Amino acid sequence: MSSPVPRNKVAQWIEYRLPVFSWVSHNLTDFPEPKNLNYWWNFGSLAGIMLVWQIVTGIVLAMHYTPHVDMAFNSVERIMRDVEWGWLIRYSHMNGASMFFAVVYIHIFRGLYYGSYKSPREILWWLGIVLLLLIMGAAFTGYVLPWGQMSFWAATVITNLFSAVPWIGGGVVEWLWGGFGVDNPLLNRFYALHYLLPFVIVGVVVLHIWALHHRRSNNPLGIDIKSEKDTIPFHPYYTVRDMFGMGAMLFVLFIFIFFIPNMLGETINYVPANPMQTPSHIVPEWYFLPYYAILRAIPDKLGGVIAMLVSILVLFILPWLDTSKVRSARFRPIYKQLFWVFLADCIVLGWVGAQPAEGVNIVISRICTAYYFAHFLIIMPILGKLERPRPLPESIHEAVLKKRGPAQAAAAMEKH
Repeated sequence: MSSPVPRNKVAQWIEYRLPVFSWVSHNLTDFPEPKNLNYWWNFGSLAGIMLVWQIVTGIVLAMHYTPHVDMAFNSVERIMRDVEWGWLIRYSHMNGASMFFAVVYIHIFRGLYYGSYKSPREILWWLGIVLLLLIMGAAFTGYVLPWGQMSFWAATVITNLFSAVPWIGGGVVEWLWGGFGVDNPLLNRFYALHYLLPFVIVGVVVLHIWALHHRRSNNPLGIDIKSEKDTIPFHPYYTVRDMFGMGAMLFVLFIFIFFIPNMLGETINYVPANPMQTPSHIVPEWYFLPYYAILRAIPDKLGGVIAMLVSILVLFILPWLDTSKVRSARFRPIYKQLFWVFLADCIVLGWVGAQPAEGVNIVISRICTAYYFAHFLIIMPILGKLERPRPLPESIHEAVLKKRGPAQAAAAMEKH
């Protein structure tokens, strides 16, 4: 499809010197997408919207925040009480982080269900996992900044994990701390990283979109585009869907911001940090709970750290662990059932991560951790060899017409 020539003289002058309008037309407006994408494909765009949301609100908060252990907590309280609309900006940023993770996790599980990690989209998948790690880093450094009790002790626990590394662990911890304890140097470093990481994330997002446009989007059928009949322009078909998804997402987010802003947080974090008083139960934010459960499931400290890291890093080799030649779980009846078992396993890990590490909770976390790794390292490689998938459609276009029914299919064929 040829790029439209701007009618406005100013736009023509700009286009001749910098082809920004034709670039937007080619890469957004007229970009061909599979015609059978469903609403699960909204969450990539929603993640981008939430990234912009977090950057804008974060910049405003940074203008009023003081990164010093003696003033950080009070500066956050001043934002809440004295800064004009400060409470709204802070609650938007705080709950926006949870919405960001919810959208990203749904986006990842959608990729797992429809096989979006398979050839030729391996690098696209890798970039997505890199983004997950960067988002985690930004979220953790941001959680420390209010310098409440849970912020301080979460920083203490997580940074101390590096001490499990043989020979160099102690030195790494002291380097992170900038001294011999969690104090002002660490807070300053986390503040700098928290401000920097979102812009690094933007850079990786650009690469992620570039890889997506190069190899095209996957689709619910998991089959490749074979002709122009299989595609429709991104605008207006999917921009309208994205707008609807954005409205639904903001509706949920506003419920949290205006009615239950502290539901997902820990009340003890509204107490100033006290190195002399350890909380009875240190709990990370909900989006870290599954990894926290895996960490605590291993009795050895170094083993727990390794298991927690591998639980994410194993996703990088997922394209080769899944030996099935079929992408979409729609045509893999056994894998489809096991996917929901895996999702339930992750939810239980999140629940048990919020519970005290004692009694039956330890047993549950170990069983769920064992299944988590077995799903990737044992079940998927073997299942791909043994499972007999259902037959795939000949093309996206034919599958869409068959789903519409005879009358609508005939009308669509006449158009072509």
